[in-house]
Amino acid sequence: TTIALGANYARYLACHPGNVVNPTTLVREARALARITGLRVDIIDHNKARTLGMGGLLSVGQGSVSPPALILLEYKPSAITRVGSSPKPVVLVGKAVTFDTGGISIKPAADMGLMKFDKCGGMAVLGAMKAISALQLPIPVIGAIPTAENSVDAMAYRPGDIIRMYNGKTVEVTNTDAEGRLILADALNYVCRRYHPAAVIDMATLTGGVIVALGSVYAGLMSNRETLAQALQSAGTYSGEWLWPLPLHDRYAALLESPHADIANSGPREAHPIQGGMFLRHFVPAEIPWAHLDIAGTSHPKKNDRYLVGKSASGFGVRLLLEYLRHHHGQGQAPEIQR
Repeated sequence: TTIALGANYARYLACHPGNVVNPTTLVREARALARITGLRVDIIDHNKARTLGMGGLLSVGQGSVSPPALILLEYKPSAITRVGSSPKPVVLVGKAVTFDTGGISIKPAADMGLMKFDKCGGMAVLGAMKAISALQLPIPVIGAIPTAENSVDAMAYRPGDIIRMYNGKTVEVTNTDAEGRLILADALNYVCRRYHPAAVIDMATLTGGVIVALGSVYAGLMSNRETLAQALQSAGTYSGEWLWPLPLHDRYAALLESPHADIANSGPREAHPIQGGMFLRHFVPAEIPWAHLDIAGTSHPKKNDRYLVGKSASGFGVRLLLEYLRHHHGQGQAPEIQR
C-alpha cells in the first residue's frame, strides 16, 4: 500500500498541466513533502545555479517566467543518524521538464499537450522518496530533481548556442528539443561531486526513439556497470516495470561530435536513445556506478493497460526503484563495463 501510494502521488503530480505545475510550484511541493515526511530539502535556485555554473539547467529554463531549479531531498535512516556513521547513499535523479514546447526547435502542435508528462521521471523520484521515508529503508537515499520549463520567448536558448556545463565541458546546442539531457547532466555531475554515491540511477522521458524501439512495455536501460544493470532488470521483473538493456559503446561517441564544442547535445537521426545515454555518460565519473532509464514510452500509456488508464501518467519507476532499493541494491559491485 505504501508503495502504491507513492506511485499514485507520482501519477497525480505528473497529470497536472503546465499552468498548474511549473518549476516554482514544484519547489513548493517538494518543501511540503519534506515537512510531512521528515526528509531534508535543499533547493539550488537559479541564482545559486548561476553561481555554480550550471549552464545546462539555466539555458533550458531561461525562456520561462518560472525559473529553473535543482531540488534535493535527503533521506537518512534513523539508525544511521544515531550511530553517527553514514554509508554512501544511492542517488535517484529524475528529469522534471514541467512543459516542453521543444523550444525554438518547436514540436508539432498535434499532441503537444502531452508534454505535461515530460516531468514523469522527476515525479517518480518524488513518489519514491515519499515511499522510502514511510518504509524507513535502512540505506541513505538522495532524490535529485532538476526542473525547468522549455518555453519559447525572446530569452529562450537557440540552436547554435554553446553552453558551458557545471563540469566545465562545452556543449553545442544542435536541437533545443534535446533539453532533458542538459538539465540531467548538470544534476548528475553535481550529485556525484557532492554525495560521492554508491550508485546513481536517473530516470527521464528522454527520447521519442525509445518509444519506436520498445513501445510502451519496456523502458530503455543503459549503465556503466553490468551488476547494476542486472540488479535493475531483476527489480523490473519483480515489480512489473520492465527494462531492456541498450549499449553504451564507444563507437556511438562520434554521433555527438561537434566542431565548435566538446560535444553536441544531439546528433543525426539514428540511435537516439543511445545518444542520450552517451551524452549523459560525459557527466558521470567513471568510478561511480550509474544507470540511465529512458521511460518515454512507459510514462503515459496511450490506452488502458492492466491497472493503468490510457493517456494518463503511469507512475512508472516508483515500484521499480523501491524493489531495487529493498531487495537488489548492494549485490556485489562489478568493474566498469569495457567497450
